[in-house]
Amino acid sequence: MGLFLDDAIGALPQLRAAYDDDPADLYLYDIGAYAARALAESQGRPLMQLSPTFVAWDGYEQDVAAHLRRLPGADAYRAKFARWLAGCGASTLDVDAFCGPPARALALIARAMQPHADRVDTDRVTFVGPCFDLAAGTDGWTRPADAENVLLISLGSAYTRRPEFYRQCLAAYGDLPGWHVVLQIGKYTDPAELGDVPPNVELHSWVPQRAILQQADAFVTHAGMGGCGEGLLAGVPMIAVPQGAEQFVNADRLVELGVARRVDTADATAGALRAALDDLVTDPERAARSRRLQAAARAEGGTERAADLIEGMLV
Repeated sequence: MGLFLDDAIGALPQLRAAYDDDPADLYLYDIGAYAARALAESQGRPLMQLSPTFVAWDGYEQDVAAHLRRLPGADAYRAKFARWLAGCGASTLDVDAFCGPPARALALIARAMQPHADRVDTDRVTFVGPCFDLAAGTDGWTRPADAENVLLISLGSAYTRRPEFYRQCLAAYGDLPGWHVVLQIGKYTDPAELGDVPPNVELHSWVPQRAILQQADAFVTHAGMGGCGEGLLAGVPMIAVPQGAEQFVNADRLVELGVARRVDTADATAGALRAALDDLVTDPERAARSRRLQAAARAEGGTERAADLIEGMLV
């Protein structure tokens, strides 16, 4: 939260230099981009928040926000925020109101991933789901002709320095009959640290994840919100190995939805990872659940619906 505020304090003068003489018709801003809201309010322009993660629900104040205000350093943070608001030109001067639910927001996550979705104010928030070009989803990777099943293993972009985890994955899935494995290890892991790589494993520092998921049969993921959305859109069963932030909550939600198994890093032995995959692919109800969630996520509208709603604010 402090980083977001410091960023806003530094960014607002630069935004003013760019937009004061030529204000935008509409400002779109991320959940931490306080400077954008301040700029829009100072210019009397409409704005819409784009949320890449959970949005507030009825009860969020008691469930979450009240606890944040009791954290060490919270009083100093709020005082600093109030001082900035008083001089930044914003019309909303109360810190809680400024950081609270916006008048309009697009939630760029599948509604299925939202805690207490039934308590979200849908007059303020619209769940449009992950915003991708679905037609271009398979570009960049070709499934081997002899692959009976494809498994993608990826910890995203921020948690990739995990050589021991990759070694366990190789032990679990290397030479697994009928399975072709794509393993992304990021740019900070030296392939030499992993030892011998079985012939059924592709090893890459980076992969076109969506393209592979569209053709995959299972996905080992860190359960970041982006990966969760991509997995749901592809209808692929997941093994969630959370690494940080909201990923632990995401992993539990995927399990609750019936499309994933959670294996924590400390427990991610070759045996546990292999058992999780076996459990997933032999679950007779899992495929039907995945199809239902995939259809629901796609029905939220994605990019086209988001663009329509944004353009609708300009009419």
